[in-house]
Amino acid sequence: MAQTYSQTAGNNAASLKPRRKRGWGGAAPYLFIFPWIFGFLVFTLGPLLFSLIISFFDWPIVGQVHFIGLGNYKSMFTDDPLFWKSLGVTLRFAALFVPFNIAVALGLAILLNQNTKGTAIFRTAFYLPSVISGVALAMIWSWVYSGDYGILNYFLSIVGIQGPDWLNDTKWSLVAMVVASLWGQGSMMLVFLAGLKGIPKDLYESASLDGAGVIRQFFSVTIPMLSPTILFNLITSIIAAFQQLTLALLLTGGGPMKATYFYAMYMYENAFKYYKMGYSAANAWFMFLIVLTLTFLVFKSSEAWVFYEGEMKRKPQKKMKSGGKGKTA
Repeated sequence: MAQTYSQTAGNNAASLKPRRKRGWGGAAPYLFIFPWIFGFLVFTLGPLLFSLIISFFDWPIVGQVHFIGLGNYKSMFTDDPLFWKSLGVTLRFAALFVPFNIAVALGLAILLNQNTKGTAIFRTAFYLPSVISGVALAMIWSWVYSGDYGILNYFLSIVGIQGPDWLNDTKWSLVAMVVASLWGQGSMMLVFLAGLKGIPKDLYESASLDGAGVIRQFFSVTIPMLSPTILFNLITSIIAAFQQLTLALLLTGGGPMKATYFYAMYMYENAFKYYKMGYSAANAWFMFLIVLTLTFLVFKSSEAWVFYEGEMKRKPQKKMKSGGKGKTA
C-alpha cells in the first residue's frame, strides 16, 4: 500500500514538471524583439562605431582615404579657430537656454495643474508648437524678428521703443535664438505636469496647517518632490542645447559675424559643405565627450539636491568606546 502511494506521488510530481517547449515556441520572444535588435545594430550602433573609425582617417567623400591617427583631433584643437568660436557660442547658448527652458516649462506646467475650466484647451495650445516642423518654425520666427516688418518691432514701436534688427545684430541674435528655441518645450512641460500630478496632496495640506504660504510650499514641497523630474529635464535640455542646428541654419546661417555659429553647424559644414567626413566625425565625438562630462557632473551633483519619495539616508553609527578598553558598545 505504501509502495503504491509513493509510486502515485512520484507520477504526480513528474507530471507537474514543466515540459520543454518544442518547435519555435521558445524562440517566439526573440523573434518579437529581433526587429528592434536589427534596427539598433544597423542604424544606431553600426553608424556609431563607423564614425569612431573614420575619425582617425582623412576621409573625403570623393578621393583617397588615408589613416592619420589623431591628426583630426590635433588639427581641431590647434589649427582651427572656428572650432573654439563655435564651442564658445554653443556654451553661451546653453548657459541661457537650459535655465530658461526649464523655468518656462515648469511655469506652464504649474498653470496647467490648476483646477480651472478649459485646461485641456490650453494644454493642447501649449504643446502644439513642439510638433511643428523646424522649417515652419523658422519661417514664423523670421517674420517675428524681421527688422523692417516684424511683428515684434511693431509692438515695441507702439510703446515708443525702436527694436533692433534681431537676427542681424551681434548683440541680440543669440538672445533671439534662445527665445525661438523656447517655443518648442511642450514635451518638457508635459513631463513636469506628470510630476506635479504625482505629488501627494496631503503634503500641501500639512504645510498649510504649519502656516506655510504658497511660495514656501513651492520651495519646500514642490521643488524637492519634483527634483527627479528636474534632473531628467536638465539633462535633456543640455543635450538639446548642444544639438541646436535647424533654427540657426535657417534663420541666420551662423551669422552675423559667426554670433550664432553653433558647434552642430560647424560639424555639419565640415561634413556636407567641405566634405571632410573624418574631421566631422572627430568633431562629433568631441561633442559626445562634452555632453557625457556635463551629464556625469549633473548626476554627481544630484546626490545633494535630488530627493526620491520614500528615500531615507542613514547616517553611519559611530562606534563608542567603553572604559578605555577599546570595546564598542
